[in-house]
Amino acid sequence: METAEFISVLDREGRALAAAAAVAGPDAKVPTCPGWQVGDLLRHTGAVHRWATSFVAEGDLSFHPPAEPPDLDGDPLLDWFREGHGRLVDTLSAASADVRCWHFLPAPSPLAFWARRQAHETAVHRVDAESARGRGPDEIARDLSVDFAADGVDELLRGFHARDRSRVRTEEPRVLRVRATDTADAVWTVRLSPEPPVTERTAEGDADCEVSGPAARLYLSLWNRLPLPTVTGDASLAALWRETSSV
Repeated sequence: METAEFISVLDREGRALAAAAAVAGPDAKVPTCPGWQVGDLLRHTGAVHRWATSFVAEGDLSFHPPAEPPDLDGDPLLDWFREGHGRLVDTLSAASADVRCWHFLPAPSPLAFWARRQAHETAVHRVDAESARGRGPDEIARDLSVDFAADGVDELLRGFHARDRSRVRTEEPRVLRVRATDTADAVWTVRLSPEPPVTERTAEGDADCEVSGPAARLYLSLWNRLPLPTVTGDASLAALWRETSSV
């Protein structure tokens, strides 16, 4: 997917998140994020949007944490979320392709990284907002394109869980395979060990366990918003993912 496509997804998903949050109300519980209410979801996602904007807009080359969200609720909180989301979309849309700024996963460019990361951040949290208004993640999964969902699986496996902080580890070498069943070449082989996982986009070699299903369902299940779809082989590796993969 191209950077402009990610920005378009970010725009659409952020608007849908706000709409779902408005229907659910700030005090509604978020089933996909136990312990959170819609207000928490808006504050978290809104703070992340402003955090991402700051790096691209200011060309900041050093890490800084997100700022604390304001103590708002109800319509003012929704307005704050919408304003920050709109500013992020505008900033990414207007940014030079060669902008230099801090980012934390490998990418063709910082702009490509932030557009991709914020599109997925917002899409997953839109699912959370929809769950608070009563829509099931399986229903929402049908809204996601196959290409976008497969890209989200790739970012999670080859980006987030390639980092030292990944807790998905085994004492002995094991192999987990992840396979999207509705698109070609969307297969990942995840090599587990006492070190961070090493993932290749390939179906070569044997696997101890395979998790397979439509790309959108895989995407949401690997982000722990849905149960894992079809599991074959050693189910303990699938259980290990559920227990240790939170980002």
